[in-house]
Amino acid sequence: MAGWARTLRYAAVSGTCASVASTVALALLARAEGKGALQPVNSTSHWLNGERAAFFTKADLSHTAVGYATHHAATLFWAVLFERWIGRRRPAALPVLQDALLMTAIAAAVDYTATPKRFTPGWEFVLSKRSMAAAYGAMAAGLAAGALIGRR
Repeated sequence: MAGWARTLRYAAVSGTCASVASTVALALLARAEGKGALQPVNSTSHWLNGERAAFFTKADLSHTAVGYATHHAATLFWAVLFERWIGRRRPAALPVLQDALLMTAIAAAVDYTATPKRFTPGWEFVLSKRSMAAAYGAMAAGLAAGALIGRR
């Protein structure tokens, strides 16, 4: 049980770092594409609010809070798998970044090939594929940074 407790502690740090990094990236990428900064986060609430959530540009509980909570929970899920994968080792920066990139590539593949459309991140309603890939890259950087921070 101690192994899972440690995994969950580490995942809380790396998952939160990944969630924040990818959310900031999503906002910046949306703005670069001429969209509202909150649209990608709001679009994640499409499982509850339908595809029209992608067009909502303001902050509110039913779009922004639900979208961010959903994104954060999903990122924590991937962080648990990531932390379990890298285990107790104290990895160097480059290997942990490589592992994080691989984990987020798996996450992207699952999100957009195996997940029913209603439960995808919803970014596809707002962003180009290039920006979506960049957001997953930011998620990887956050996972890696969080893994390194969590082990110090």
